[in-house]
Formats: sequence, C-alpha cells, structure tokens
Amino acid sequence: MTYRLMGATALTAALALPVLAQDGPLKIGASLPLTGNFSVAGQKHQQGYEHCVSLINERGGILGREVELIVSDNRSDPATAINQYERFINVDGVEAAYGTFSSRLTFPVANILAKNGFVHPVPAGGALRIYTQGHDNIYYFQPNAAEYVGASLAGVLSDLVPAEGRPKTAAVISADDFFANGVWSGLMGDKVIDPADGSEVADLAPGYLADNGIEVVFSQKWPEEGFNDWLNIANQVKRSGAELIIGLTASAEEAVQLTRAFKTVRAEPQMVYLSQGTQAEFLEGTGESSDGVLIHTSWHRDAPFQSVLGGQPFSNAEFVSTFEAKYGSVPDEDSAIPFAVCQGIEQAIVGAGTTDNAAMGDWLDARTKDDPVRTILGRFNWDDIGLPSEKPFLMTQWNGGALQFVYPTDEFEGVAPMTYPKGNF
Repeated sequence: MTYRLMGATALTAALALPVLAQDGPLKIGASLPLTGNFSVAGQKHQQGYEHCVSLINERGGILGREVELIVSDNRSDPATAINQYERFINVDGVEAAYGTFSSRLTFPVANILAKNGFVHPVPAGGALRIYTQGHDNIYYFQPNAAEYVGASLAGVLSDLVPAEGRPKTAAVISADDFFANGVWSGLMGDKVIDPADGSEVADLAPGYLADNGIEVVFSQKWPEEGFNDWLNIANQVKRSGAELIIGLTASAEEAVQLTRAFKTVRAEPQMVYLSQGTQAEFLEGTGESSDGVLIHTSWHRDAPFQSVLGGQPFSNAEFVSTFEAKYGSVPDEDSAIPFAVCQGIEQAIVGAGTTDNAAMGDWLDARTKDDPVRTILGRFNWDDIGLPSEKPFLMTQWNGGALQFVYPTDEFEGVAPMTYPKGNF
C-alpha cells in the first residue's frame, strides 16, 4: 500500500517557487507497520511524517522542491520492510529515507540503507546491537539505547524517593522483544551479544537494579507474539511480594492488558514502571488503574523545546496545536518522534545544500551540543555509533487522567510531583 502526499496547499506553494523542471518533487520513502502487531504505533508514525512534510511544503519545500512522501505498509514484517526500502531506492527513486518503527524491523533495515549509502534516521529502534553493527550512516532520534533506559528509573529512585522508603524487591516481566530485551539487559546486568557472530557488544553488570540495592524476586518473559495469559503472570508477580513492578511490554496494547490483569488480581506495589503506555490508548484502556504508573518517554507535550521547520522557528507547542487541528486528537510520542526525524532530515539536506546522502551524513556528523539538529524532542548531536550525546530520557507518570512530567526535575519548568507509593490498581 502506497500513499503519496500531494496536498493542494503544498502544490500551490511549490508551483510559486523557482524549481527546475527536471528536478521534480523530492521523494522520501518510509516503510511502516500500518497493519500487524505494531500497527497502532505505525499509523501514528505515518501521521507524524505526513504532518511534518505537509508543513514543510506549506513553507516552500526543501531547497525549493516540494516533498513527496511515499509510505508503504510492511505489515510488521522484517522481510517486507527490507523489500520496501530496496524498492524505494531502486524503483521509486527516493533521495532520502525515514526510518521504520521497532527494533525488530530497524535491525535488518539498517543493513539495506547502509549498503545503499543512505542516511538512516531511526525513530524507534533502541536495541544497542543496531548501533554496534559498524554502520556510519545511522542516527537515533530518541535519548539513548534501550539498554540504558534503566538509568532514568534509577535516577527517579535515588532523587525522588527517600532512602528509607525505596523498594527493596522487584519483579521484572518482559516481552521477548528486541527493545524490551535491551531494557531487561540493562536492568538485570546481562551481557549483550551480537547474534551475527556471537561477539560481546556490552557487559552491563551488575545492572541498574542490583546497583541500587534492589533484589529481583521474580522474573519472566513472554513470547513476542500470541501471548494472552496475562492473569497468570500478574498472579505470579503479586505472589512474589515485589515492591517494584517493572513491565517491559512491546506495545501500548500489551501495557493495557498487563495493567488490567494487575487490577484484576488486586496487586498493591509501591512503584510500577512500564516501558510503554504514554499513548492515549493506554489511558482509555486502563482508566484509574493508570494512576501512579511511571513510563519513560522521549517527548512530552509540555516540554518547551524550540526547533526549526522550513527554515523558521517552530515550537513544541506549535506542533501540538497544528497536529490537533489536523487530526482532531492530541499527539503522543509515537507521532512526535517521527516528526523530529523529518525535521532532522530537512535540516541535513538544507545544511548540506544537496540530497547527496554522503554530504547529508557529513553535516549530521558535524553537529555539536552548541550547534545541534533542533527538533520538537529537543537538541540532537550523536556519538560515533549513532546514539545521541548527553540526552536524558524524560520520566512521566499518569495521575488523574493526565500524563505528567516528573523527572528529571532540572531539565525545564513544569515538573509535577511524583505520586508515591502507587498502591492498588
């Protein structure tokens, strides 16, 4: 399935510009999981990309050329995603690419874009082994790899919870998923192994939990696909008596099922941290049970980030208002992150003065803390493997139907006090 964004307003703006006839539209391709296991996030990624491209075209396009976005449905299947990026490059003639959703799809896609010399901006692919394959064309548009997410949870525990009241025991349950496995490795202190050759990517011992004096009293993974025994796993967690529950779900839908199960078994932990659940669908599916649940995120609607779009200043607040006007709903991070990817690629093309991907990569590599890519997720510059430098995750918590920003407390204004302990669901 292919979508081509050619809005009337954008077309009118493009016709008014001195575009060389032989240039035509600037084609950019994105393979997304619009159906299948990752469909909810995939559809929101499509909205983020489309909204950004539409606004760029309203501002005159990129280098005077209207942007044509080509989106294909990979059905949440890695082989299909690979084929679609090859088609974008070899058949559709795209000049740039936007990344796909999930580490499971990003890992193989990274090889295709590297082989073809394309800049690979990643919206959602946090597994560390994606970035240790040796590619020099990859740029992650979230704060850090999955393996290091636990640092933000550790920060919350040490900075926001008095020492005498901190959880001493934890239950860690997880989907057997690329991203979730990465977060698990960081929390549990595992070694990260490259599946291609069995080499060690990183040794994360002792892990964020042990390093903070927390004993893991129960741990279990569930299959990536087809799992539905949520009540059984929730009962096991409750019986463990764990004061801290960590649920590493592969999707917001799984986070809903898990939270509902905890409510059914009447679990009463001191703290709950989930790796997914910032989406409106989570609140709709859990209601008051969401209160007190902590979730890391790369974006929050109230973060006062200032960015650039179409060569003009563009604030995070403008993103929220224009998105809501266009789609009739408030955006979440699944739309904000791809919007930031689109901003990054626009700035790379303009900065390089060309769609030559080698030149775009050189420009991105030259970014620094003081001269970064500026997006609605904040500022970005990257280390030598493509991970952002000095960029913390944000920690949010649901309270009273609102997703509140609670940590770090010194990043910007608007921090809400964290609810603790969580208590029952």
